[in-house]
Amino acid sequence: MKICGLMKLTLLDFPGKVACTVFLGGCNLRCPFCHNAELAFGCCGDEISEEDFFAFLQKRKGVLDGVCVSGGEPLINSEIITLLNKIKSMGYSVKLDTNGCYPQKLKEVIDADACDYIAMDIKNSIAEYAKSVGIEDFDAAAIKKSIELIMNSGIRYEFRTTVVKGLHTAQSINELSQLIKGAERYFIQAFVKSERVPDETLEEFTKNELENLLMVARENVPDAELRGI
Repeated sequence: MKICGLMKLTLLDFPGKVACTVFLGGCNLRCPFCHNAELAFGCCGDEISEEDFFAFLQKRKGVLDGVCVSGGEPLINSEIITLLNKIKSMGYSVKLDTNGCYPQKLKEVIDADACDYIAMDIKNSIAEYAKSVGIEDFDAAAIKKSIELIMNSGIRYEFRTTVVKGLHTAQSINELSQLIKGAERYFIQAFVKSERVPDETLEEFTKNELENLLMVARENVPDAELRGI
């Protein structure tokens, strides 16, 4: 398991928990707006061993109560369930971040009761998915399956979309939100320009534009919220 980074404390990533976030290397997508693009290729500037990671968790017992497992895309790792279960065996609640491309592996995680919270990134409407993930022939069938699995899992969850001017429109947010109609949590996240993202020409939405997209999403997911503004 390639652990490419560790945020030792977060009060935001895991709702209701004082947590840390561990970043695993590797991802199947090439989103032009990704803020962790180096992880997609498994590059690890701050790689740590599993031994050191679990030693950290042992020391932080009583201070932290949750662990967010992020990436990259965690579900590309064949030993992901072993990792999640080992974290849970230490008494921590586990949040899994995923892009929804591996519904079979996601089902295995759910069936194994290996996490307590799932956060799935939904990149765009089905019609705009390929452009948004940087893969020309992308098949979004897996995305629909993962949404269904999560919404019927009985596990706490959230869906989220980072919106970027030029990639997202009111129409695409309307079509996207129809996929998750009735979802308990959906966040529209503000894209922030950075030298770290693959496409530096991408632009941010204004606050007013984000609020308009939120109103569109709320037609299908009434409790949708903005995040990161």
